[in-house]
Amino acid sequence: MLSLSRGEGAVRIPLAPRAPGCSQLPRTAALAEGTNASSRLCFAVVLVLLTLTPGVDSSWWYIGALGARVICDNIPGLVNKQRQLCQRYPDIMQSVGEGAKEWIRECQHQFRHHRWNCSTLDRDPTVFGRVMLRSSREAAFVYAISSAGVVYAITRACSQGELKACSCDPLKRGRSKDERGEFDWGGCSDNIHYGIKFAKAFVDAKEKKVKDAQALMNLHNNRCGRTAVKRFLKLECKCHGVSGSCTLRTCWLAMSDFRKTGDYLRKKYNGAIQVTMNQDGTGFTVANKNFRKPTKTDLVYFENSPDYCVMDKSAGSLGTAGRVCNKLSRGTDGCEVMCCGRGYDTTRVTRITKCECKFHWCCAVRCKECEDIVDVHTCKAPKRAEWLDET
Repeated sequence: MLSLSRGEGAVRIPLAPRAPGCSQLPRTAALAEGTNASSRLCFAVVLVLLTLTPGVDSSWWYIGALGARVICDNIPGLVNKQRQLCQRYPDIMQSVGEGAKEWIRECQHQFRHHRWNCSTLDRDPTVFGRVMLRSSREAAFVYAISSAGVVYAITRACSQGELKACSCDPLKRGRSKDERGEFDWGGCSDNIHYGIKFAKAFVDAKEKKVKDAQALMNLHNNRCGRTAVKRFLKLECKCHGVSGSCTLRTCWLAMSDFRKTGDYLRKKYNGAIQVTMNQDGTGFTVANKNFRKPTKTDLVYFENSPDYCVMDKSAGSLGTAGRVCNKLSRGTDGCEVMCCGRGYDTTRVTRITKCECKFHWCCAVRCKECEDIVDVHTCKAPKRAEWLDET
């Protein structure tokens, strides 16, 4: 079960749409035949669920919620090249799936205090619903961080020896030098080049089949995401010598925590540039001549975002009714901004927390349980007439 948040609450997405009895398949060797029959039944039901699921357009993002075998054979939305890569590299698809969970969590962390908080939809192969139909800055961020997530997941799996097609970076051999002097390449350098290469082939495949403005925008933002991971490679070294004098160093390149990539792309979201297609349809021009031209590291978008204040099915907005807000904040998490001026409800709740913790030799930490009474503020729902106007 993958927990995906909406505000302070949680939207939980099953790792596969569950058919009755699928969660209780027999696992013993004696019941292997029954297991296979039940598994085939589950896969058939999953296929039916995916086929009948209403949505705007399926996406490889759904790999995070399904097993690679089901994805390759059945999920709608994969283009031929993606399906071929999926079937040829099932172990890499497993990493892509794990990476999808990670970048979705990161997206939700980055927007946890905003009206749009990277909400996902249960049993929807588009993952985010109709909100991705609009070429907005939110769509730009999602495409960038999803592409970055694939690079990160594959590169990490290469270094951990989980994939047959790659391992540590084979180019990091012999001697090199930095500002501190010479060092020997050793250890296991993260193979970022393979991660970027595979991510580009897999993620970009769908956009390259369509020659339109949105595809060009997505390709640009995909590239921003891939290069963002490479930006935060760091040189790690181990010293050798008498008393750790560091007369000799063995070094390797390692990726930084994915949070750094998320923080970087979040800043790029804040500074995203609105563009239009140029006359020959091969690039962008700025929508406002007073703004600078976008570079390869800038996120770009075409359309303004909805305000996400109320539920709007056509725009994919879930609204902010029921979202927790901060009464004292004047930022995006503040009740005035989060609730769009509708006001908020206050509920007094009791929270039990660990307190007065003490270390006892050896080796345990014992804590008391303390009760705190706190006020929780949640956004009011819009008036009925206002809500009907938007849906």
